[in-house]
Amino acid sequence: MEKTCTEVWKNCLQIIKDNIPNQSFKTWFEPITALKLEGKVLTIQVPSLFFYEWLEEHYVGLLRKTVKKQLGEDGRLEYNIVVDKSSNSGSPYTTNMPSNGNGAEAKVQSMPIPVSINKDIKNPFIIPGLKKLNVDPQLNSNYTFENYIEGDCNRLARSAGYAVAAKPGGTSFNPLMIYGGVGLGKTHLAQAIGNEIKRSMPDKLVIYVSCEKFCQQFVDSLKNNTINDFVNFYQAMDVIIMDDVHNFAGKEKTQDIFFHIFNHLHQSGKQVILTSDKAPKDLAGLEERLLSRFKWGLSADLQIPDLETRIAILRKKMYADGIELPGEVVEYVAHNIDNNVRELEGAMVSLLAQATLNKKEIDLNLAKQMLKNFIKNTSKEISMEYIQKLVCEYFEVPVDMVKSQTRKREIVQARQISMYLSKSHTKSSLKTIGAFFGGRDHSTVIYACQTVEDLIDTDKKFKAYVHDIQKKLKMS
Repeated sequence: MEKTCTEVWKNCLQIIKDNIPNQSFKTWFEPITALKLEGKVLTIQVPSLFFYEWLEEHYVGLLRKTVKKQLGEDGRLEYNIVVDKSSNSGSPYTTNMPSNGNGAEAKVQSMPIPVSINKDIKNPFIIPGLKKLNVDPQLNSNYTFENYIEGDCNRLARSAGYAVAAKPGGTSFNPLMIYGGVGLGKTHLAQAIGNEIKRSMPDKLVIYVSCEKFCQQFVDSLKNNTINDFVNFYQAMDVIIMDDVHNFAGKEKTQDIFFHIFNHLHQSGKQVILTSDKAPKDLAGLEERLLSRFKWGLSADLQIPDLETRIAILRKKMYADGIELPGEVVEYVAHNIDNNVRELEGAMVSLLAQATLNKKEIDLNLAKQMLKNFIKNTSKEISMEYIQKLVCEYFEVPVDMVKSQTRKREIVQARQISMYLSKSHTKSSLKTIGAFFGGRDHSTVIYACQTVEDLIDTDKKFKAYVHDIQKKLKMS
């Protein structure tokens, strides 16, 4: 019985998932769909040209080996790419690309439309009565790529941002939609793109504007009967960075005017960068024709940074401010403030301010005292379940295996350490601990604790494992 394209690709994904980080798999492989299987040629569809280029540059070797394993030595992979077309119809189309194994680039021609612009355009950012100045991009000079720490949580968005900054309007991800929760760095990344464009191409007209500001300017232009000047100003830009487009919800006239500005810029080969707190498909209160255009390019999400990335962010800020803090303090802040970057940096500023005013040296105890208002809602209760989860994450073993009857060395080690820590960090009885870890009796728990204590005394590597986990528990 011949396999279908879906079955072949599903088997490929199982192999790929075991060979790359989980976040990378979710970002680069989950959006892919299998289209067809003709003989030994598997065709998959990727959402954009950027996806194709990234896969060919970073995963072509893994893909080639995986496909050949499923289809034999003659097995080949082809891509079906959803490509944005800058035309009046605004409809996306697809094109096929072979996987050539050498990271070759695909090119899409742009078709700019010449536009006649009145030189006497009023800048809505200039206060009436003041001397007219050159267009100020309204960018924060501190928001740069150098100050933006890369991690699995933002790699796609950051890479796309670099590509846009190098060739604004000339990539397949136009518009570039950056979305994510509060305080995850959307504005920073969007403005970093603008700053990089102004640095490398100073003649480009770049403007950053929040959605609320844009809406207010539109209302003012209606009151002052200067709507044409308002539209002409934005249509004259080479790059528009619109922050928080979810605030367009319910503002039908403002959506309509931005729709026409967007169309003009897009058809003229200009770059549009958008940020939102939700993915385009989840935005409510926006016209369908505007939402469809938001989906033309690349939508890249920013996720909550992992522990390593949070530590890197704090160290970068410390370096920029010329300060030093004990490693355990940095890890404590990063471990306990894990919901967004803004709070993370705010906690660090608060800690430094309090220490300076009170003229105290910053240590772990002071950090705990000073930051209790930040971490009281995120503190994790130390329970047997939490200890088990922490130990399993540390040794990279499945949680359910710890409760099983398996005698594999790494599982037994994780189980015994979990029992040992449960005894010392919770008020649970030996009988309760044994029951929790797979229905074992109290004598098994006693044996596990004694084994761990003996190994701590005789095995330096094992001792380091236990102390490292205890340190993480202490930070909790």
